Amino acid sequence: MIGSPTRPPAGDPTRTGYVTIVGLPNVGKSALLNALVGEKLSIVTPMAQTTWQRVIGIHTTPGAQMIFLDTPGLLEANDLFQRSMLAEALQALCEADVTLLVVDACLSLEERGAARLTEAVTRSSATRIVAVNKVDVAPEHRTAEWSAWARRALDAQVFATSALHRTGIENLRERLTAALPAGPFLYPADEIASQPVRFFVAELVRETVFERYVQEIPYSVCCRVDELREDQEPCYVAVSVFVERKSQKGVLVGRGGTAVRELGRSAREKIEHFLGRPVYLDLWVKTLEGWRRRKSELTRLGFRVPDDPP
Repeated sequence: MIGSPTRPPAGDPTRTGYVTIVGLPNVGKSALLNALVGEKLSIVTPMAQTTWQRVIGIHTTPGAQMIFLDTPGLLEANDLFQRSMLAEALQALCEADVTLLVVDACLSLEERGAARLTEAVTRSSATRIVAVNKVDVAPEHRTAEWSAWARRALDAQVFATSALHRTGIENLRERLTAALPAGPFLYPADEIASQPVRFFVAELVRETVFERYVQEIPYSVCCRVDELREDQEPCYVAVSVFVERKSQKGVLVGRGGTAVRELGRSAREKIEHFLGRPVYLDLWVKTLEGWRRRKSELTRLGFRVPDDPP
């Protein structure tokens, strides 16, 4: 946890606001959030579209409180679940005091993707700042290309960053702070996240699935914490791991339960590090047929489901 900062001297105004982090899938938005907050809050994997719901991280200094909204990638929505993720990102843009657009400097500037970014970001009147990320491994000409586009198309200030190596993070954080409106803190100064522990525990289990499986399995898995007994030692955690088909359940469970035991071991280590205490993790793999395509199931699992395409 980040230590509690002191308040500014009496009479000095504080700055507080929402910084919405947006971008195409797999550009490093979650890694950048973790770097800006100084703690791992969003799960990070090499696979695209790992973030499915907004993650709220808080960074507080004596004079300012930034509330970061990490969002799903701005993808082309082809089904109900993808529409849900896109709606989550667009709603977060509407709440922004500052829009932080993240682009991948390793990728070429593609016309359709750039148009999608412009259309989304210009929905909001918030201050626009662009992080050209992954500059540690990107060709210089592509970094320059993205920077020029951001200034021309979005009239945005641009920062070259590497979330992995923390390059440019301090300069970016200073600029974000300066762009915040004046206002009182909305959260206690020692908080770094607003979601409950259950949310992050479920995300750590899902991250482990992404790390251990490939192709369709990770994208068919949703995790929900059914029980969390923090008054016990070790802390008891029961998690339902939902899959879409019986065949996927067989893959996750494995012969004689070997696969789910390994999954549980890896996830438990992460949860123990997150909670700072021993954990007994109980995983239950369950089939929830076609949950990604059914509005009732998506709503029950806590996803935002739009009535109309965004």
